[in-house]
Amino acid sequence: MDRIKYAVLTDKSIQLLLGKNQYTSNVESGSTRTEIKHWVELFFGVKVKAMNSHRLPGKGRRMGPIMGHTMHYKRMIITLQPGYSIPPVLKKEK
Repeated sequence: MDRIKYAVLTDKSIQLLLGKNQYTSNVESGSTRTEIKHWVELFFGVKVKAMNSHRLPGKGRRMGPIMGHTMHYKRMIITLQPGYSIPPVLKKEK
């Protein structure tokens, strides 16, 4: 389950979740669709209908005169079959 980094909670991703039963999450850039599909079905006990992915570029970062960039990452949009849902993951507060 270490390939899936975290869920994306933006206005657009929440609309996809409520309207089309699609979940958005960032994953490691080297992971494939079949790996992520297998982990989601195994870990959450749901059936995946379709998966879309796109690679997002890293952001530019400047440290003094040196220009660098952050690593790129991959975002997956996972569509579940009707009747299935993934429970929200809440962080523990200390």
